[in-house]
Amino acid sequence: MKTIKGPAVFLAQFMDDKSPFNSLEGLCKWAKELGYIGIQIPTLDKSIIDLDIASESQTYCDEFKGKINSFGLEITELSTHIQGQLVAVHSAHDLMFDVFVPKELQGKPKKRTEWAIDQMKKAAMVSRRLGLKTHATFSGSLLWPMVHPWPQQPNGLVETGFKELATRWLPILDTFDSQGVDVCYEVHPVEDIHDGDTFERFLKATGNHKRVNILYDPSHFVLQQLDYLKYIDHYHQFIKAFHVKDAEFNPSGKKGTFGGYNDWKNRAGRYRSPGDGQVDFKQVFSKLTEYGCDVWAVLEWECVIKSPQQGAIEGVDFIKNHIIETTSKRFDDFAGGDGDKDENQLRKILGI
Repeated sequence: MKTIKGPAVFLAQFMDDKSPFNSLEGLCKWAKELGYIGIQIPTLDKSIIDLDIASESQTYCDEFKGKINSFGLEITELSTHIQGQLVAVHSAHDLMFDVFVPKELQGKPKKRTEWAIDQMKKAAMVSRRLGLKTHATFSGSLLWPMVHPWPQQPNGLVETGFKELATRWLPILDTFDSQGVDVCYEVHPVEDIHDGDTFERFLKATGNHKRVNILYDPSHFVLQQLDYLKYIDHYHQFIKAFHVKDAEFNPSGKKGTFGGYNDWKNRAGRYRSPGDGQVDFKQVFSKLTEYGCDVWAVLEWECVIKSPQQGAIEGVDFIKNHIIETTSKRFDDFAGGDGDKDENQLRKILGI
């Protein structure tokens, strides 16, 4: 068993144009003062980290890491959720996802994909330069518009989609492999990897690539009505990153899983601050610990009711109170029974 590390916080949802959230130094100082010891770092904003420079310069990476360490913080993972998403975008989503790329790439989906793949490869190199072993990202999606099979899916459509997804990711995965870093896909609605079956489809399509792993976030399973505890039983060997985020699902006679096109506040399934939703985090932490999952507990704040500041403040103690310090002592050691094996004595006890 392993003791989960933390508390840590994902910075993406806290970044802002106002101090202290408008600079790396400000975010580090804020996180440390709240009591966090780790930060997960988004990589799209060059004011936080410039992947182009970092992939070429060990000095840049050393100074970047040193700055974070100077606040008493560790880097848990780099995040390329946006760039990973852009590795595979269905044409139905082109316009909406174009907002995340440089202007010169907008309206050019093939160029956008090439840029995203290049960014992912650079993130692999930067992760290695920073001494990191895991990386957080999204898979992207070519198949999400077909998630409900109407009109009827032509034979082979899903297989072709996952084959293409794997084709795009294999050069990235090979780059991560060369850098000694695992890719942890956040299992998430609107991604082609959104549950257990789709994770297995992707894993198979990549030839069971050893760098294909999971970022586990139980909130996404609540929204899908998937058993998030049994998921750990099935896939614990792949879980190498962990987001602490809560959710609730309250269906009515008017809305359910699909949400009726409502905003987040009015959906049956919605994200909540840790402890305010329906996730049984005691069991989540217990299972991850029992299976020896070597992960950081990283708060991801997404809540339709509670402010980010309150969520971040409460998140520190919430994570601390759920981390289980693993035992090296058996509770019944006082009763003996751990001596050397004596075959004759054992047979006598059994009366044989």
